[in-house]
This record gives sequence, structure tokens and C-alpha cells, in this order.
Amino acid sequence: MKYYFCGIGGIGMSSIAQYVRLKGHDVAGSDRAFDLGDNESMRRKLENLGVRIFPQNGSAVTVDTDIFVVSTAVESQIPDVKRARELGLKIQKRAEILAEILHTHTGIAIAGTSGKTTITAMVGHILTTCGLSPIVINGGIFINTYDVSQEPSNFLMGQKDFCVVEADESDGSIELYHPAISVISNISLDHKSLTELRPLFRDFVKRTEKGVILNADCDETRALVGIHPQTLTFSCRPDQAADLKATDIIPTDSGIDFKVNGISTHLQVLGKHNVENALAAIGAALLAGVPVEQAVQALSSFLGTKRRLEKIGVARGITVYDDYAHNPEKVAASLCTLHQENHALYVIFQPHGFAPTRLMKEGYVEAFSRYTGPKDVLLFPEIFYQGGTVVKDISAQDLVEDLIVRGKQAFFFENRAAIPAFVAERIQPGDRVVVMGARDCTLTDLAKDILKSI
Repeated sequence: MKYYFCGIGGIGMSSIAQYVRLKGHDVAGSDRAFDLGDNESMRRKLENLGVRIFPQNGSAVTVDTDIFVVSTAVESQIPDVKRARELGLKIQKRAEILAEILHTHTGIAIAGTSGKTTITAMVGHILTTCGLSPIVINGGIFINTYDVSQEPSNFLMGQKDFCVVEADESDGSIELYHPAISVISNISLDHKSLTELRPLFRDFVKRTEKGVILNADCDETRALVGIHPQTLTFSCRPDQAADLKATDIIPTDSGIDFKVNGISTHLQVLGKHNVENALAAIGAALLAGVPVEQAVQALSSFLGTKRRLEKIGVARGITVYDDYAHNPEKVAASLCTLHQENHALYVIFQPHGFAPTRLMKEGYVEAFSRYTGPKDVLLFPEIFYQGGTVVKDISAQDLVEDLIVRGKQAFFFENRAAIPAFVAERIQPGDRVVVMGARDCTLTDLAKDILKSI
């Protein structure tokens, strides 16, 4: 079969393209980022597998293509898409192919509005470490390298039956999945309202075959308990009953210590939210046949995922982090982890998309107002725009204005390139910097530029 992936460099598309290629199919594709010279490491990874990359101008889309693959983020006016329609090619959404892959195996689907990328990576790490060799299709890059001949990847081609995937609710594609095991980390405002999200997740639970893992500390997920006869719950709260309980939680310089049902462990990643993620992953592994003690031991060697509070480096006693936080709940979790009373936190937050920013504006303002202190500095470049027809009736400057009214040190940058020098001129030893935002693969470059400027 000949596949053509439009937007093949995207974190969700690239993992599926790798799977399809390793199954022996002919794979080609294009990506706007590749045309701009960005995301070169992913381009190399795909080309090393034999994937052919072309400019996104429609010239490589031919009549002998069996399946033309698009994501929900790809718009109809893109030349490749126009050409595929002119030729009458079979067009499939990324999520449809992911569902087919999931249903071919014993599927473990990780869902929720926050934490699912890290939980997917954690489940994959546990199963891999315990010899179950899963297929893992994730929305983030593993920091652990499982094949010494390969760079860190968002994909693992295991040799056994389990297939772990990140199930996205933002585009409604979660409706396609019928997993054996499902996890719902939490349910909060993101790309959709709670009114839209509740039936999506309720039906997802009903479609799960073997068992469900739910967060007892989230009101919305706790409301789903009882729908599926085989449900495991997890909690970090001392006053909350759950099947998997985290206690004695102690942050350390190298991560966080805690106990799971009395079993001690240490995570090499920061933040209490990662304790919740670990509990969810342990629950999924338990339903897959891995005892809690083995899962806990496996997680002690987990190094995290790229752009999830990833430490970029340290200069002059100043640590720079790169983070994918892009909804109010994720922003709050990262701010709580990084905030220090005696030093400043410099937060560079690039909102993604005009519609999501419009939906979550009040949540953003509340999160930044509540979880930052008087020394902290908030820097906002303009909303990330990937092209296409959108209503541009909101700006990152609107967030800045609301935060200034609330007494915050907030600044708007029409030119993002000015941020490294701004930070370097003001920051002091002991302070921290975090770059936050989604979908823009150049944000990591911004974090590295800030580190260099410091």
C-alpha cells in the first residue's frame, strides 16, 4: 500500500507514519515545518526509515496513492489536500488509522485533558521494562532511549500484543476508540467545554472492554465511577478513598519521593502532577498484568518526555525549562512546581490558536494570577498561528492587559526574538525560566536561545 501523510512531521502524524512504514508499506509525505527548515530531527528520523519527504506544494500527490492521510489540523486549502481531492484519492483522518492500529492489538488508550502524553510514556516504559514489548504511539518524545541505535522517539515498535496510544478528545476523535484498557487522567476546560467533554468521556468508558482507571481527585472523573464494572481509582489526597493511593509525597532536587499503597519510590521528574500521572500508569499496568511493586520499580528509571518540564540547562545558577503546558490546568501545575518564594520565575507563554485562546482566556488569567508571586515575570509573545482562515479577534496582549490590572508583571512581545535579551538583562542567579506553549516546534529553540543569552 502507498500512503501519503500531509503534515507528516506533526507529533501525532509522525508516530503513525513510522508504524505504517515499519509494517512494510510505502510511505511519503510533506510538512510545512520541513519546508521552513524546522523540525529537522524528525525529518531525519523519517527519512532514515525510508520515508520520502516532499515539498507541500501538491506536486508529489499522485494518482497511485492508495491512502492520503490528514489530521484535523490540516486545512482544505493546502495544495496537497486540494490535489488529493482533485484526484479522488481515498482520504483518511489520522485518528481513523490510529483506531485501526489500536483495535488490531490489545489496546490501552490514555485519555484526559491533562497528563496523557506523560502517562502514555510511563505505561510504555513500565511495559517495556517488564518485558512486555508494547507498541507505543505517543504525542511526545520519550527522553528514555530504548534502542541505542535510535534517537529519542515518540514511537516504539514493540514485538508483543499491547498497543499504548494517546487518545485525543480535543477534536472528538476519542469517539473512534474501543480499547481493552482505558485511563482518564482528569477532565477540565481545554479545547471543548465541559458540557461537550462529559458525554465524550462517559461513552469512552462504556466502550472500554476490560477495565478503566479513573482519577478520584477530579470531580468530573470521579463522577464516572460505577459505569464500568472493572474500575480502578487513584488518589493523592489523604481524605480520598482509592484503589491506588500516593502518600508521603516529598519533592526533592532530583524529582519527587512518595509511596504507592505503602511501596516507596522515587520519580526522576518534577511535580506532584507527575505523582498523579504515575498512579494512572501503574493502574493501567496492573490491568495489563504487571504487579504494583514491579510497576513502581520500573518507574524509578523513567526520565520523562520532551517538553514536559524538561530541563534545557543551567547558566549562572539559572535553570531554563521547556514545557508543553497550554491549558489553564497544565499551566497551574507547572507554576506550582516551579514557583519559589525567594527567587523570580520568568514565564514565557505563547498561546496556541485564536479559538482556544478565546475559550480559555479567563482560565489563563486566573492561573497566572493565582499561581505566580510578586517577583515573577510573565512574558507573552503573540498567539501561535499556523495559517488558514481564522477569526483573529483576540491577542496575547489581551491577556497581558488583564494581568497588569491584577498587579502582575506582564509584558507583550510582538517580536518574540526580543525575549532572550529582555530576560538576560533582568534575571538573577537562583531565578528560573520556563517556556510554555503547544504545537510550535520552535519553542524549544527559544528556550535554548534564552539559555545562551543568560
